[in-house]
Amino acid sequence: MACHGGFSVGDFRQTFIEREKAVIKIAVVGVAAVLMAMQLKEIKPQFGSYVVFGAGILIFFYAFGKLSEIVEAVEELSGQAAIEEKYLRILLKMLGISYVSEFAASLCRDGGYASVAGQIELFGRLSILLVSMPVVLSLLNLLGRLLR
Repeated sequence: MACHGGFSVGDFRQTFIEREKAVIKIAVVGVAAVLMAMQLKEIKPQFGSYVVFGAGILIFFYAFGKLSEIVEAVEELSGQAAIEEKYLRILLKMLGISYVSEFAASLCRDGGYASVAGQIELFGRLSILLVSMPVVLSLLNLLGRLLR
């Protein structure tokens, strides 16, 4: 198979198939949890919430376990695209903040606490803005140099 930057087409196909299987597994866990929660809601509503919460935690930690693959891919891209590593780290931090805050807000919203969910989302957005400031400042410096 042809090899592009140390990564063959066969490797890509295998990785793609593994990711498809992972998505299907997560979808099955999510749908099964919701179906179980719907059945339990008739018996005791809080049990349904516990099942959905547990499935959410399971999916969250599964996704968190895949973080190393994302970091490796980003590092490979940084080497190929000649992007400074600090900017890619900032991007990863922004993605992490986004994912965690969205997950926590969704759990709160599902539990009936929309106001807490809104506060978590607001804090997540502000955190992303704060983390992205070095990139914004770098872009402003570059624009300033170009305009001189």
